[in-house]
Amino acid sequence: MKYARIFSILVFASMALYGAIGLYFLPLAGFEGDQTRIGLLPEILFGWTKPQPAVEPAPQAGWQDADVLVIGDSFSDGRIWQTELVHHGLRVHTEHWANVRGICEDFTPWLKDKGFKGKYIVLEAVERNVEAGLAQYVRCKKMDFHHSVEADKPKGPPPTVIDRHTPDYSGKISIGLQTRLNQSRYERLSAQPDFKSWDTGRGSIVARVPGGCQLFSHARCADALFLASDNLADLSQNVVNDMQILDKRMAGFNTLWVVVPNKTTAYLHPEKHFWDEAGSRVHSVNLLKVVRQAIEAKTVDVYPANNQHFSTSTYLIMGRAIYQAMQPYPQDK
Repeated sequence: MKYARIFSILVFASMALYGAIGLYFLPLAGFEGDQTRIGLLPEILFGWTKPQPAVEPAPQAGWQDADVLVIGDSFSDGRIWQTELVHHGLRVHTEHWANVRGICEDFTPWLKDKGFKGKYIVLEAVERNVEAGLAQYVRCKKMDFHHSVEADKPKGPPPTVIDRHTPDYSGKISIGLQTRLNQSRYERLSAQPDFKSWDTGRGSIVARVPGGCQLFSHARCADALFLASDNLADLSQNVVNDMQILDKRMAGFNTLWVVVPNKTTAYLHPEKHFWDEAGSRVHSVNLLKVVRQAIEAKTVDVYPANNQHFSTSTYLIMGRAIYQAMQPYPQDK
């Protein structure tokens, strides 16, 4: 009986200690950025701090009313860069690739059946997905559109500031503990004079960026987070070949291709030539050049350290580049 009581006290004390330690580190389990969430690294170290512009996302125009159809991924889903088109009087309808499913052989009659009377189609995809995605679309015979109610709802504005010091207790204790352990390991490794990068083993890499503290606003500005799966090789000629095939399926419309460079490409491997090649063969935006110009001009948080997406400021730069590429189109099809 005595030993059972002692055992119960020890179990209770251990649980209380674990709970107290876990509660202390629990705020580390709240992630605003996708890269901090993937790598389990604290926002207090890698979360952006420079205020961003206040932007109301572009309204969703109906199919019949739109001047521009945008088909894109998460870089277009928030309808932020589209505000630059709306600012110039264009009505924009945005669909995610997950809904449209491809530019199939019957794309043009399908689009007319939807009631679209506009002249412009903007096709956006991030570098890491474009090669496999376009190859799939080239093989597509018949459109299989899946309407999303969410696509027509108003979007909330992106945050202008985030208080990184406000505790967030909505996460999991175990995640908070793992994040604290990762933080300790990162601090130990990054303090070494020859530190270049650290693979967290969770799909995220911490890498030292030349001149990082001129380019980022987070606390550990010398380093930023990158996807471990990003391909360091240039995109193949097949991508532009597929773009040309798909362009023929959109005869009668002015199409514009927008390939968003991976964050790894923009900061660490900007020597890729795909964007120049695409610009010589299809109507496209050299977004790598646009992004590199912003980085070389010491624009802060072009991509925030904790995210693989653009900051609000960069989305507006993207929107201006797209609008400029639309004025005028090289030829009416």
